[in-house]
Amino acid sequence: MGEQDPNGSKKKGKTAKKVAPAKKITPAKKAVSAKEAVTAKKAAPVKKVAVRPPGDESRTALVRRARRINRELAEVYPYAHPELDFENPFQLLVATVLSAQTTDLRVNQTTPALFSKYPTPEDLAAANPEEVEEILRPCGFFRAKTKSVIGLSKALAEDFGGEVPGRLEDLVKLPGVGRKTAFVVLGNAFGRPGITVDTHFQRLVRRWRWTGETDPDKIEAAVGALFPKSDWTDLSHHVIWHGRRICHARKPACGACPIAPLCPAYGEGETDPEKAKKLLKYEKGGFPGQRLKPPQAYLDAGGRPAPPLGAG
Repeated sequence: MGEQDPNGSKKKGKTAKKVAPAKKITPAKKAVSAKEAVTAKKAAPVKKVAVRPPGDESRTALVRRARRINRELAEVYPYAHPELDFENPFQLLVATVLSAQTTDLRVNQTTPALFSKYPTPEDLAAANPEEVEEILRPCGFFRAKTKSVIGLSKALAEDFGGEVPGRLEDLVKLPGVGRKTAFVVLGNAFGRPGITVDTHFQRLVRRWRWTGETDPDKIEAAVGALFPKSDWTDLSHHVIWHGRRICHARKPACGACPIAPLCPAYGEGETDPEKAKKLLKYEKGGFPGQRLKPPQAYLDAGGRPAPPLGAG
């Protein structure tokens, strides 16, 4: 009970009643519009669950996190596949060599004319370099690439009976063929596991702190040690697809990323879900994929084939 003043009123009791409501209504000053409330509601879960793994993450914890990321990406991209159009090992080998310093889309728009005119290693080995250069011009570095594809075609014709070898040690001896190209061919044309360390793969595995290596061969070894060998080819597809569609080099779409809770680099890109959605590429953003003739599973999932060269 409060003290009474000389006039008989309960001074402190009245004061308490006046102060209490003031504290209750202060939240009203932070009121937001319905649109802002919805946006905040959508954004909040991503920000709350995205936790940076500790700097002293154990080897066991790293392996578990890496494998979980691959499982999550497998659910997001169950139809992931090599994004170069090919019908046989020779076409895949040539297309992969041509994909250096350009996009798979540009290669896919260029190779139909090349393979139509030179369908076999023997045909390409005997080709006029100037004619091949003219076909490959859209791919960039067309003179060097012409030399490589004609050179590897001659080697296939002379040393391997016109057939693409299915061994790493043979593939890397071919002109213009390194370990990355060899593993693309082995994994996708021969079903032999391999890790494709392209620019997307390198960027993402470092963002995820799977390895701090920068040399492609060392990255291949470090990441390969985290997974069963049988996972290597599909792992490569999952990581590369994610790098092309969501986890971009300059503006990663963090707010639309399905593995944000597992990513140490969350926040490097746009975290607002609505803004992040606008950064999505290829089928995630409603745009055509990289292949002119993609697998049916990709089309069934809503993906669209790329336009031929010169279309649109």
